[in-house]
Amino acid sequence: MSEEKKELDKKIETAPEKVEPKVEESTSVDLDSNEEELNSILGKGDASEELPDDIKKKLESRKEEKSSKKVFKKKKKHVKVKTEIGKIFIKATYNNTIVTITDLNGNVISWASAGMAGFKGPKKATSYAAQIIAKIALMKAKEDYGLKEASVYINGVGTGRESAVRAINANNINVIAIRDITPIPHNGCRPKKPRRV
Repeated sequence: MSEEKKELDKKIETAPEKVEPKVEESTSVDLDSNEEELNSILGKGDASEELPDDIKKKLESRKEEKSSKKVFKKKKKHVKVKTEIGKIFIKATYNNTIVTITDLNGNVISWASAGMAGFKGPKKATSYAAQIIAKIALMKAKEDYGLKEASVYINGVGTGRESAVRAINANNINVIAIRDITPIPHNGCRPKKPRRV
C-alpha cells in the first residue's frame, strides 16, 4: 500500500498543473459555425448578388460581433432534413415586419426581421425592408433545406405585406396558396380610442 501511495505521489508531482480549457479552441468552433451561418444567409452565388451592399455589410458585421463574444457552450448539431414544401408566415405590423419559414409540421427552418437586416426606427415597417427580409429568410431556407414551394400566411395590416409576397415569388419559390390570417373582431371587445397623429 505504501509503495502504491508513493507511486501516486510521484505521478502527481511530475504531472503538469491543471490546465483550463483553451478559449481559442472553443471559439474556433463557434467561428466556423458562424461562418457557415453567414454563408448560408448571404448565400454564395447569384442569390447573394441580389442583396444590396450596405445590408451585406451589416449582416457581416453582426456575425463578427457574435463571433468575437466568448462562448464556451458546445452547440448541438441539428440534422437538417430536406424539405421542399413549407409554410411562410409574414407578420406585418405598423412598426415591424417578420418573415418566418417553417416545414409542414411547424418547425422553424429560417426567419428574418427588419432589425436583423439592419433597419432602425420607422424604416423597419417599410415595404423595402420587407422585400430584403424575405430574400434573407428564403436564401437560408433554400441553401440549408432545399425549399421549392410554399403556402404563404399573412398576418397584420402593415405596409410590408404585399412586397414580401412579391419578393417570395421573385426568388423562384412556387407559391401554392396565399391566406390572410389577420384576426378580425366580430364586435367582441370595445375598440381602442383612435390614434392621434
